[in-house]
Amino acid sequence: ILPFVAVNQILLLLLVLTVCAILYNKVHQVPSALKNETVDLESPEETEEEIPVVICAAAGRMGAAVAAISSIHSNTEASVLFYIVGLKTTIPHIRKWIENSKLKEIKFKVVEFNPMVLKGKIRQDASRPELLQPLNFVRFYLPLLIQKHEKVIYLDDDVIVQGDIQELYDTKLAPGHAAAFSDDCDLPSTHEMIRSVGMQNTYMGFLDYRKQAIRDLGISPSTCSFNPGVIVANMTEWKHQRITKQLEKWMQRNVEENLYSSTLGGGVATSPMLIVFHGKYSSINPMWHIRHLGWSPDARYSEQFLQEAKLLHWNGRYKPWDYPSVHTDLWENWFIPDPSGKFKLTRPDS
Repeated sequence: ILPFVAVNQILLLLLVLTVCAILYNKVHQVPSALKNETVDLESPEETEEEIPVVICAAAGRMGAAVAAISSIHSNTEASVLFYIVGLKTTIPHIRKWIENSKLKEIKFKVVEFNPMVLKGKIRQDASRPELLQPLNFVRFYLPLLIQKHEKVIYLDDDVIVQGDIQELYDTKLAPGHAAAFSDDCDLPSTHEMIRSVGMQNTYMGFLDYRKQAIRDLGISPSTCSFNPGVIVANMTEWKHQRITKQLEKWMQRNVEENLYSSTLGGGVATSPMLIVFHGKYSSINPMWHIRHLGWSPDARYSEQFLQEAKLLHWNGRYKPWDYPSVHTDLWENWFIPDPSGKFKLTRPDS
C-alpha cells in the first residue's frame, strides 16, 4: 500500500508543479504582451491617421516646396507625413534645408523619382521646356511612390495652404472614383480673370480636336477641364483601375500622334489626366484650390477673397519667388530662407 500511496503523492506533486509552471509562464508573459501593445498604441501611426502629402522638390524651385510644407505644417494640428519627391541630384539639398531650419520637427520621407520610367513617353516640346521636367509627372505614379496609405494628397509645389489640411483630406470620394480635383469652371470670381488673360478652362484648350483619336473620345470640346495641381487620391481605386497604365498609354500615343502640346493649355501633364479621368472624378471644395495666381503679373484677386481661400495656387508662368508676380506677400509669409544660400528670391531690388 505504502509504495502505491507514495506514487500517488509523487504524481500529485508533479501535477501541482506542472500547474504552477503553467501559471508562472502565463503571469510572466502578460507584461511582455502588454508592453508590445503599449508600444504600438503609443505609435502615432497607430493612434491617429496620418495625412500623407506628396510634394515635389525640383531643382531651381525648392523654395516653393519649402513654403508649401511650412504653410501646411503651421496651419494644422493633424499628424502630417510629407513625402518629398526629388531627383537623385536634388535630394541632398532639400534634406539639408529641412534639417537645418524650423521644419526639422516635421515628419517626412524623401523619395527619389527615377526619370527612366518616362523614357519614350514624353514628346519633346521647345515652347515650354520647363513643363517637361520629370517631376511634373510624379502625380502619375503615386502608388509606386506611396505604399502604405489608402488616401493621399498630392500638391504642386507652387501652392500655399491657409486652411487646415485635415479638411482637404476629408474630401469625400464617390464610390469607384480614384481621385478628386477642382473643376476649372467652379469659381465665378475667376471668370473675369480668365477672359482678361486668355486662360483655358475647357477641354478645347488642352486637346487637339483636329486629331481623330481625340474626336473618337466623344468628349465635347466645351467640357470644363479640371486642374491636377491639387489631388485627393484613393490608392486602392487607382491601382484597381490601372490609372498609371492608362496615363502612360496616352503619353505614348501623344509621342506618336501629337494629340496635345504645351502650345495649347500648357497641359503636357494635365491632358492625359483629362482623358483618363473624364466623368470619373469627385470634386474638391472650390475654396481649397484658388488658382491662376501665376497667369498674369497684373490680374489680382480681392484681398477679402484671398483671406477666405484655403489654398492658393500660382499656376502659370509668374511664380511668387520670381519677378514679376502677384500676391507675393502671401507666399513669403511661409517661405523659409535656404540655409545654404543657393536658393534666392528674385525681387525688383535684388
